[in-house]
Amino acid sequence: MRKNSHVQYDIQYHVVWTTKYRYKVLVNKIALRVRELIRQSCNSMNVTIIKGAVGKEHIHLLISCPPSISVSKIVQQLKEKTSRVLLNEYKDLKKKYWRQHLWSVGYFCRSVGTITQEIVKEYIENQEDEYEENFKIIE
Repeated sequence: MRKNSHVQYDIQYHVVWTTKYRYKVLVNKIALRVRELIRQSCNSMNVTIIKGAVGKEHIHLLISCPPSISVSKIVQQLKEKTSRVLLNEYKDLKKKYWRQHLWSVGYFCRSVGTITQEIVKEYIENQEDEYEENFKIIE
């Protein structure tokens, strides 16, 4: 249970989005950088990452957020910031994504209520290996 000034809440979402054309570009330094950017953005929005994974062509997050922020706004901000920064910092990405769109349109979202949090954590945990803290890189 989390608290704000006038509200207590326990809202959790499993969110997934993919790179445009499913190009496997989220590797090595880019994977580390996208994870760092997602962490920073979530902190600034008061969104808690419960679990996360960076795949070669997709992002998995289990997040908890205040009721004042819609999941669509969270994903929009995460995708916009990460796309802008990564395309600016990595010239190879900019060549591949010349129209400034790193992410595919849309995303998957499921509230954690129809399935348990443990199932989502286990699913993310078993994405591959190389676990670091609670947000891993899938190689």
